[in-house]
Amino acid sequence: MANILVSGCLVGCTCRYDAALKTSEKVLELAKDNTLIPVCPEQLGGLPTPRHPSERVADKVLRDDGIDVTKEYTLGANTVVNLAKLCKVDYCIMKSGSPACGCGKIYDGTFTGNKIPGDGIASEYLKKAGFKVLTEEDL
Repeated sequence: MANILVSGCLVGCTCRYDAALKTSEKVLELAKDNTLIPVCPEQLGGLPTPRHPSERVADKVLRDDGIDVTKEYTLGANTVVNLAKLCKVDYCIMKSGSPACGCGKIYDGTFTGNKIPGDGIASEYLKKAGFKVLTEEDL
């Protein structure tokens, strides 16, 4: 039995920027034998749902209208790392593509649907803290 930190949207929480459901049956299946700990870095950073779409541009996160939300994403990422430590998480499963949760590939900052190599801020911070991070696509 493992403690697994997961992006809240993958377990049916309405926390995505567009409030759409992105529930992953593969992630839910893990709850049979493990403890899932859902988080949403964006909400933990103080952002509402729904909210403007955002993408990571280098070390910043910008909304589609140009507003810088890096502070909120950073606060959420730090909170997620603290929760992972407190809950003694074995590993993390985060939402692919997200400027907070993406792991390995994220949107390129042009809001055109193009992806580039990189991590969302929360996934980056989790990795730096020593946690293994996957996405639902890795299952």
